[in-house]
Amino acid sequence: MELMIGRVIKSHGIKGELSVEATTDEPEIRFAVDEVLHGRQGKKEHELTIKAVRVHKGRLLITFEEVKDRTAADSLRGTQFFAPPLDDPDDDGFYDHELEGLRVIHDGNDIGEVTGLTHGPTQSLLEVRLESGKEALIPFVEEIVPEVDLDEGTCTITPPEGLLDL
Repeated sequence: MELMIGRVIKSHGIKGELSVEATTDEPEIRFAVDEVLHGRQGKKEHELTIKAVRVHKGRLLITFEEVKDRTAADSLRGTQFFAPPLDDPDDDGFYDHELEGLRVIHDGNDIGEVTGLTHGPTQSLLEVRLESGKEALIPFVEEIVPEVDLDEGTCTITPPEGLLDL
């Protein structure tokens, strides 16, 4: 399984630098100098070696060994970079794909299934398809989702009154 770790937004300047939006919690590891990135752009695949990287306006500006000028950089617009998950036994977080499909438990009852995650600037929201067929967005914070059990395939919620009333 590979995860998308970033994507090329546009070229920057005339020397082949690329503006990349990082979609990983570990950009300093994933986008380090000399790392080789696996990129996909439609049906094209690219292997690109990072020569230099710096932060600019909330994005990464990356120079790759294989990209010599703006024309070459422009041709990579939209490329998505993928990598396998990092193994960190001290990390108690979750990947989106681990949460999708979990059964949602409220007051001991199975009320639906996690269908996805929406990431916002301040918190993430679980997208849940309720047994009634309706969709609900549940803030993915410990007070409302106190337990996620990947082995059991469940997440327990304690929503405030009215959150599930649609």
